[in-house]
Amino acid sequence: MSQQSNSLPPRSSGRKGPPAKPGKVKKKKRNPFLKAFFFLFFGLLLTAAALIVVVALKTSDAIDTIALDETEATPVPVKESVKQKPVAFVLMGIDSRDHGGGLNTDVMMVAAFNPSTKKATVVAIPRDTYVEVEGYRGRKANRFYADNYVVATRDKGMKKEAADLEAKKAVKEVMGKLFDIDIKYASMINFQGFSDVVDALGGISVNVDMRMKYKDTRDGTDIDLQPGIQDLKGKEALDFVRYRKSNDGKNMSSDFDRNRRQTEVLGAIVDKLVSIGGIPKIGGVIEAVGKNISADMHKQEITRMLETYYSIRSSDIEFLSLEGVWKSPNVYIDEASLAKVKAALQAKMAE
Repeated sequence: MSQQSNSLPPRSSGRKGPPAKPGKVKKKKRNPFLKAFFFLFFGLLLTAAALIVVVALKTSDAIDTIALDETEATPVPVKESVKQKPVAFVLMGIDSRDHGGGLNTDVMMVAAFNPSTKKATVVAIPRDTYVEVEGYRGRKANRFYADNYVVATRDKGMKKEAADLEAKKAVKEVMGKLFDIDIKYASMINFQGFSDVVDALGGISVNVDMRMKYKDTRDGTDIDLQPGIQDLKGKEALDFVRYRKSNDGKNMSSDFDRNRRQTEVLGAIVDKLVSIGGIPKIGGVIEAVGKNISADMHKQEITRMLETYYSIRSSDIEFLSLEGVWKSPNVYIDEASLAKVKAALQAKMAE
């Protein structure tokens, strides 16, 4: 007879049903896609946070460079600021690249922004436009800044910064009288800055309207663009807006053509800035702008301007050109065109 075992059966720990079969313990499966999603999500959050910090620091530094010195600027109350009230600017471009250039503002625009609609109207002014308003001797539009700067430094003994403000004030007054609006601010960007901004964005796409080939060894100009939709880098975009003539005299271009190209490029830059592809490049754009632009604004107002219009697109901007008739050496304003752009600017300020 066999001996009966004294061992007890295993405890069930109160569980019902048969005991578990021997073997490996079965682990609970985790969803790999869910895990990957969370890693991606938090990675994007960290990247976005880092980008915001970098952009904020660069923006702060750039604004300090662009804006007036605190001792020269008066803070603007919020209820009177660009966040609450429409505002008009004079936008000027000057050639101060390494190979030289003068004080003439070869690019001139007047822009009106409305914070209620988040829209703007921009009027391009041919540089050779003859302008004569009360209180100022008649001359080409691009001479007002240069002439008043020279008078401020030579005759009034002002230093460079003060002369710059004096000249900007004169341009604001002249353009304000021409268009019958109050122009509060003026900004100046040099051509190198324009080129740097386009490069910081990784280039822009525009429709080159004709074969553009022109070379001038005296000022370093070397334009060589093919017609059609082209992806342009900074130097090429600058060539596109500056082009006036070819060496062989075949493909000629007017100031009105240049104005149209300027607004096309400005629209392309605006759209690239707010696109997904442009967002990571904002830091570089801000650095480029900070080095190459000046404005007679308090830095707090520049910050408010960026906060109010950061998402503006080219479709939110009405681009117009002041037209005229070319009679060498000037462009004489067409009165119907003047009335049209006046009405558009005044309407934007009144919305």
